[in-house]
Amino acid sequence: MDKVEIILEPVDNNRLLNLCGPLNNNLKELELRFDVEINQRGNLFYFSGNKKNIFIASETLKELYVEAGKKDISIDLLHDFLDQPNVLKNNKRDPSNNGVGNLKYKNYVINISSDSQRNFVEEIDKNDLVFSVGAAGSGKTFLAIGAALHFYEIGLVKKIVLVRPAVEAGESLGFLPGDLSQKIDPYLRPMYDALNTIMDTNLLNKMIDQNIIEVAPLAYMRGRTLNNSFIVLDEAQNSTKEQMKMFLTRLGKNSKAVITGDVTQIDLPNAFSGLVHVLPLINRIPGISVCEFKNTDVMRHPLVKKIIKAYEVKN
Repeated sequence: MDKVEIILEPVDNNRLLNLCGPLNNNLKELELRFDVEINQRGNLFYFSGNKKNIFIASETLKELYVEAGKKDISIDLLHDFLDQPNVLKNNKRDPSNNGVGNLKYKNYVINISSDSQRNFVEEIDKNDLVFSVGAAGSGKTFLAIGAALHFYEIGLVKKIVLVRPAVEAGESLGFLPGDLSQKIDPYLRPMYDALNTIMDTNLLNKMIDQNIIEVAPLAYMRGRTLNNSFIVLDEAQNSTKEQMKMFLTRLGKNSKAVITGDVTQIDLPNAFSGLVHVLPLINRIPGISVCEFKNTDVMRHPLVKKIIKAYEVKN
């Protein structure tokens, strides 16, 4: 755990009281938002936590101290300040971190092993809505989930939402025993597998219990607004046009969404793929990026590349 001390100047007791809020409620909100511990003594502030989290939280506190000299920092104003997408734009990365090398969550390092993967991660960093399309096994889902955990760890989001359409892959599974969660679990299992690869099972279960991580079918997104969240829609080629529109309009303040899919593996029985439909519509909208993965990016067994190529030749 890192520890950092900062000094806010000029010394102004009224401004400090305004900054911290009644009963230090504003400091407590910053602690929750950035997952750090903040202790104060006069104009000295002591931060404990992850190095990147401390950097972002301390820079935010400095900006808020300037604002505290101009207006009252109520908890509502603080929320609005933190939810503005451009407020922390220059603080999203530690200045010592130049460019994209690897993604890291706690002690697990996700290697970026191709130009396509590197471009994908860079676009996630720059844009709030990113589409990733291309060959199965190229790391689209794994990288998206890894990025979500990374963004959570450095305090840029408060919640991770992982979503999949509940569509059968070419066969009828018939009646599944168990309650509703047990019936839909097979559709969501690949996302749990990715999470279990990156993080300890006990920590994963704790984050799910605390609703920090939510894994849900696409249909459960209707009517919701997701603020301060990193949302991943996986297997998006199996969403309908209506579902895709519904999902894209769930994006709330200070949130990011990544949509992954392979348009060559559509399992929808009688509907047009929402992913195929939406790509031409959003291709030129600023702030939205489309990343493509090729067969050469496949990271699974070497035979998988040959199998994909054989199917392409056959078609």
